[in-house]
Amino acid sequence: MGNILNTIDGPGALKKLSLKDLNLLAAELREAIINTCATNGGHLAPSLGVVELTIALHRVFDSPKDKIVWDVGHQAYAHKLLTGRRDAFRTLRTMGGISGFPKRAESPHDAFDVGHSSTSISAALGMALARDLKREQNKVLAVIGDGSMTGGLAYEGLNHAGHLNKDLVVILNDNEMSISENVGALSSFLSRTITSEFVHKIKKDVEGFLENLDGLGRGVLQVAKRAEESLKGLFTPGMLFEAFGFEYVGPIDGHNVELLMETLENVKRFDDAVLIHVLTKKGKGYPPAEANPSLFHGVGPFDVATGKVLKGKGGAASYTYMFGEALKKIAEENDKVVAITAAMPDGTGLSGFAAKHPERFFDVGIAEQHGVTFAAGLASQGLKPVFAVYSSFLQRAYDQVFHDVCLQNLPVVFAIDRAGVVGSDGPTHHGVFDLSYLRHLPGMTLMAPKDENELQHMLQTAINHDGPAAIRYPRGNGYGVPIDQVCREIPIGKGELLRDGTDGALLAVGTMVYPAVEAAEALAAEGISLAVVNMRFIKPLDREMVLSMAGKTGALFTIEENVLQGGFGTAVLELLEEEGVDAVSVTRLGYPDCFIEQGEQPELRARYGLDAAGISARIRGALRK
Repeated sequence: MGNILNTIDGPGALKKLSLKDLNLLAAELREAIINTCATNGGHLAPSLGVVELTIALHRVFDSPKDKIVWDVGHQAYAHKLLTGRRDAFRTLRTMGGISGFPKRAESPHDAFDVGHSSTSISAALGMALARDLKREQNKVLAVIGDGSMTGGLAYEGLNHAGHLNKDLVVILNDNEMSISENVGALSSFLSRTITSEFVHKIKKDVEGFLENLDGLGRGVLQVAKRAEESLKGLFTPGMLFEAFGFEYVGPIDGHNVELLMETLENVKRFDDAVLIHVLTKKGKGYPPAEANPSLFHGVGPFDVATGKVLKGKGGAASYTYMFGEALKKIAEENDKVVAITAAMPDGTGLSGFAAKHPERFFDVGIAEQHGVTFAAGLASQGLKPVFAVYSSFLQRAYDQVFHDVCLQNLPVVFAIDRAGVVGSDGPTHHGVFDLSYLRHLPGMTLMAPKDENELQHMLQTAINHDGPAAIRYPRGNGYGVPIDQVCREIPIGKGELLRDGTDGALLAVGTMVYPAVEAAEALAAEGISLAVVNMRFIKPLDREMVLSMAGKTGALFTIEENVLQGGFGTAVLELLEEEGVDAVSVTRLGYPDCFIEQGEQPELRARYGLDAAGISARIRGALRK
């Protein structure tokens, strides 16, 4: 790390640095972020884009007394480096290391736990109101990216914050809007002038004076406001935010430390709701990330010199890719199929579908709630919408799944990617709850494939089904099994007996099927005879198969990559209770009642006994009893 960064043990140290040193520090921060992400992977481009903004925030404000709330947290790496985590930064996103997102338990400088978008304004407003109720003195700031502004929650927060008009600063980090240099320069000048303490006070005093006059004064005030709004509206998008009741400042250059500090110092004196519009470049300072910010938004390990992403385990295609290919194939034969994503066309494998069927592809932005209800509207008119979404992101639209899809029994297909543990993004992104939050919804058909070939058949089954259906599949590569050229339907609610046995039956779903087979084969060498069933469907259950295995073996082992509470194993217990079957032992394997920490997928599965070795040990111990 650089000479200046090595002297920074907390944000207070920034207040002693010259402007020249602050700019040198920005370069050193970028070098540290690039080198760590090259080894560990991470959200590189977003964090590189806000280095100067982070420096200015910590130079002007006094964290942790002043609360800085980072939306999503993709851009918080420089913040971590400046707030006492410099030496631990090399452990970023590794098991036992620091989180890739702000985390209150990790540092007092992390004001709020984040990981999903559009939450910062609402959380910051709550903090501002709590401050006033407790009669404390501190500033509260929300840093939100333009991508997060596509989420409805951000506007709900803006609406409430503008109504209350509390002392709150919202910083809009805009790395997409193109503004020409001359307009940007004029806007910077206007922002400097409008945010000066003297001008702000005069403006408030004049407004108060005119409002207290008769109708003539109020008429003059309205004319003045219209003139100001017209000027801002001509050069900036300020009218939108002023309509929410915010004082608008900007846009300003987000890579100019001096201008950022001057603007923040001026705004620091305000006591009402202010929005600062900052223009940044995603990936700033690393040419490969600047050229391809989408790739480097969340990237795996890469070669710093070339920017070439280092390949993972290789071999088989990913589940995500196979889903995208299967959907394209099915859509060729069914013109009612449409695809929906919430700002993740690449991440969900839909880019190929979008290129081939652009008129049937819809990106709704970071708006999962809207995406689900939009799909319901399409389905109500006879189309077959497939909403591809990460498991942890679908949680944000639970009410819409219940109310707008299941209650009306509409044929919406949920292609749930990143089910199970996902790796280094940690607890905000692990998809270990979807079996529980979807299984109990009436009318929902819920399935999980054992491999990438079965995934395409389940997709065909879901699209042909006349009702809500969800398929959950993991992040990462498949097994390299042969791929059938024709997608076919699977009988709904029917499992697949892969191996027969007499001492017990392993009832496995999804990613746990092949480890269950491996465990059964290992235990066979010890004289233990185990059946293995690929259950396929979590709902409806293959009741006949479960009851048959219970009667034949007397010992059932349910294995799922989901929390045990309310999941697949619970469904088996419910079935046995309903049928009055009690002369059978049931051992449930899955994740415990806790939030699973960050770590690589194999590490986490091994830690919680969900690999072949862990399954074998658990079965061996249960059968001894």
